[in-house]
Amino acid sequence: MRVLVLSHRDVLAALSPEACAEAMAAVLAGHARGETFMPLRSVMVPPGAAGFMGLMPGWRGRPGGGAAAFALKVVCIMPGNPGRGLDAHQGLVTLFDGESGVPTAILDASAVTAVRTAAVTAVATGVLARDDARTLAVLGAGTQARAHLRALAGVRDFEQVRVYAPTRAHAQAVIQELAGELAGAPRGELSVAASAEEAVRGADVVVTVTNAREPVLRHAWLKPGAHVSAVGASTPQARELDTDTVAASALFCDSRESLRHEAGEFRLAVAEGKIAGEEHIRAELGEVLAGTAAGRRDAAELTLFRSLGLAIEDLAAAESAVAAATARGIGTEVEL
Repeated sequence: MRVLVLSHRDVLAALSPEACAEAMAAVLAGHARGETFMPLRSVMVPPGAAGFMGLMPGWRGRPGGGAAAFALKVVCIMPGNPGRGLDAHQGLVTLFDGESGVPTAILDASAVTAVRTAAVTAVATGVLARDDARTLAVLGAGTQARAHLRALAGVRDFEQVRVYAPTRAHAQAVIQELAGELAGAPRGELSVAASAEEAVRGADVVVTVTNAREPVLRHAWLKPGAHVSAVGASTPQARELDTDTVAASALFCDSRESLRHEAGEFRLAVAEGKIAGEEHIRAELGEVLAGTAAGRRDAAELTLFRSLGLAIEDLAAAESAVAAATARGIGTEVEL
């Protein structure tokens, strides 16, 4: 059998933010219609290890008469990697034929994760943020910050983009790297904030992409009608938001099951009695996309999308990357 292998560079060349966002919207809406299946991700945390490993299997049926597929992402989360100049996410996404089980493609998981995570945020922002949103704040300056700035540039006509990171030089590096790419924001309006609060005050859209274990975002900083996408800190022991933000928001998620088991700020808000539990969740993003649940209800509402990352997102992103790579002759075919 022949398997297509897509390196990190291949995935980035083949998988545009726009195409990935279309794939994310389609697979999440399909999930709401029962067209996909996946268990909660399995995480292995060996005592004394430098990081941990996650296993994310998923399946999608025949959307629109297409081919069914299985996928498995195996990813190691290594917190020390940014200090080495590496993405904290390292691993592989493997696609399998849904009828025969034959492997069809192997892709670099770091690139897939970066693009698809930002694409999901772009979809959520497009659905939930106010149409007149003009100021974007990004807390974080790593791989995901870069991917999110690329993915969000065209979602709204942002006139100001503020980036904050505890190490100012890291935020400045992001701005310098991406200034020429962000078509949605004039170069003069890209700025590094002196603090998280300075970045967030007055922002219409806020994205948190950090590995924080304690809140980097406070409810008191948010303006009425803001939209927040919380993307980082995706373990029960970590959180980017204070529980007041969770309690005050119309809460959306990619998966109720993932939110219940993996989102530290949600679990803590329940434990503190600030929210009732799953009753506080308005909808999964896919339900809004499928038209079976309401999104934003008014201009003053604070909306929050809690992204945990799903195996079906990796599957759909990988399929999109493979289709584009095949059409453009990108990647390497190997015999197994």
